[in-house]
Amino acid sequence: MNHNCLYTGRWEYCQRLDNRSRMSREVHVRFCEGLRVKFPRSTRLVCCFHSLEKAQQFYQDLVQRLKEFNLVLAEEKSRVIPFGRDSLAKAKQPTFDFLGFTHYVGQSKKGHFRIKRKTASKKFSASLRRCKGWLKVSRNKEIKSVMAKLAIKLLGYYRYYGITDNTKALVNFRSEVGKLLFKWMNRRSQRKSFDWEKFNLFLKRYPLPNPKIYVHIYDYSPDLSFCVKMI
Repeated sequence: MNHNCLYTGRWEYCQRLDNRSRMSREVHVRFCEGLRVKFPRSTRLVCCFHSLEKAQQFYQDLVQRLKEFNLVLAEEKSRVIPFGRDSLAKAKQPTFDFLGFTHYVGQSKKGHFRIKRKTASKKFSASLRRCKGWLKVSRNKEIKSVMAKLAIKLLGYYRYYGITDNTKALVNFRSEVGKLLFKWMNRRSQRKSFDWEKFNLFLKRYPLPNPKIYVHIYDYSPDLSFCVKMI
């Protein structure tokens, strides 16, 4: 590359250090993996480093760099987080939310350290509220149509949140959707349509899709581990 890079393990942060930067009111940052995959521009970044000193130096450099273009970091949303193997021993382990997932430290089934992810609580609750609103509006429509669309919605949810270590959250989400479905199917008329026994028979005819993990992170990068700086 013709411009300088700050190396962060398996990741690189690339920035122009001359005065020909094309940044205007946005910050244009690209990330590259070992496969040279280019991520879309974003205003929310997670930068990864092997040491706290490099993370703090990067933070200071970035603040100064942005000032040159009259740009400012949102300090209340920007922080340096120690997020490595040493964090496992802490009484209160660090976490952060990014792209709808809560990232936290943990161990694999073999006892190896790794970063884990689960659906962020705010996103979980927001998805349930949207589902509740949709079921409320759609409850008097044809049952076959309602169940077909609900299955599509669940599959879409699984495809986004179906990531390594997030099975429990997916199972919980399906369970909560089932409870909402029971509630609103019983409000199609003034008479109660189902008890739980009849509802379970109903689900045999119109089953809700089972949770599935679609993204197996460590199949692509089995030795991935890093510390995190969140901006």
